[in-house]
Amino acid sequence: MKRNVLIIGAGGVAHVVAHKCAQNNAVLGDIHIASRTLSKCQAIIDSVHEKGSLQQDRHLQAHALDAMDIDATKFLIRATHSQIVINVGSPFLNMSVLAACIETGAAYLDTAIHEDPAKVCETPPWYANYEWKRRDACKDARVTAVLGVGFDPGVVNAYARYALDNCFDSVDSIDIIDINAGSHGRYFATNFDPEINFREFTSTVWSWENNAWKSNAMFEHRQDWDMPVTGKVTTYLTGHDELHSMSQNLGVPNIRFWMSFGEHYINVFNVLKNLGLLSEQPVRTARGQEVVPLEVVKAVLPDPASLAPAYTGKTVIGDLIKGIKGGRTQEVLVYNVCDHRACYEEVGSQAISYTAGVPAVAAAMLIANGTWDIGEMANVEELDPAPFIALMNRMGLVTRIRDAQGDRVLDPQQEAPGKTAPARLVNY
Repeated sequence: MKRNVLIIGAGGVAHVVAHKCAQNNAVLGDIHIASRTLSKCQAIIDSVHEKGSLQQDRHLQAHALDAMDIDATKFLIRATHSQIVINVGSPFLNMSVLAACIETGAAYLDTAIHEDPAKVCETPPWYANYEWKRRDACKDARVTAVLGVGFDPGVVNAYARYALDNCFDSVDSIDIIDINAGSHGRYFATNFDPEINFREFTSTVWSWENNAWKSNAMFEHRQDWDMPVTGKVTTYLTGHDELHSMSQNLGVPNIRFWMSFGEHYINVFNVLKNLGLLSEQPVRTARGQEVVPLEVVKAVLPDPASLAPAYTGKTVIGDLIKGIKGGRTQEVLVYNVCDHRACYEEVGSQAISYTAGVPAVAAAMLIANGTWDIGEMANVEELDPAPFIALMNRMGLVTRIRDAQGDRVLDPQQEAPGKTAPARLVNY
């Protein structure tokens, strides 16, 4: 059993993670929240108390921390006796926090691939540029590190793993479809950190086609999907984190990521990009001050956490998988529907943060009880998805499956009774 959680970050996802850890602190133990800005951590703690999220009366404390400082992070892990670290700060922090976990023996979880602030859309697979270089170090130290365990990446990886193991003899394609059919009422805003959000879209869009990487331009390819709840929605082919592990681990020749964008978002994005305001490279102003345009745009846009009170509508995110079963072609959609208003009423969050935060806590609980405590590094599709899906069904993210038998809640034990996978799956 591992106990006591250190949450690094104090944004919208960290807000959800703190609430969900509090709701399950009988399993997870004490909870600590750390960020550069102590007041943001304290505001999350105040919210936890206001919502009555604490399952038990256990320690809940805020800390000021520069997580780029490995020694300071190691000190805090040890001082708080934290055996699980959930990194939901900026992806720029990943390698520093991972290093601190390896040196202290704490389990490590994150929700996105590490990024270098000076680089965007690097050569794929992105995990090979950073995290996977620490695989041996994790294994030697017997440190569990679960990478990319938000929703996408994260849950969609588990959906793919489940479908491959239970619904198909062979799979030809996985299309990950991310639709936000909600409205926040602002002129323009991003649903998570604007800097990280824009960096995904300003350069090459990578997809996995015919067992090779294919480069595309943003908004070059569009596709309409008829999805549950939302009906027909237009999406665009986009590069995304999960492609970079799933392409290497699942043996599927075609894996693509599609995201919905409204015309207004596209128009504003294109203006900002064409003006050079989404550049990650510094420029010098007429007064001689050096600034990064993308950081300036981030500073003037709404804080994503501030969108929650007025957000209405739903998100639909899932995997559309096509392949062969028993000699016949088959199509399966594994998906989740999440309601912005319901998320706000429960934890004071919008659905984008909720869908990213709940899976990280579910993974922490599976590490705490030993199910996913594998003592090495893994991406989500390398782990048994059944307990993960079952736990999220009870925590607020219900998985559904649509196939030839209809549309229903996916209960892994009912769909595949008695079938369990090893803690660490062997790659194809």
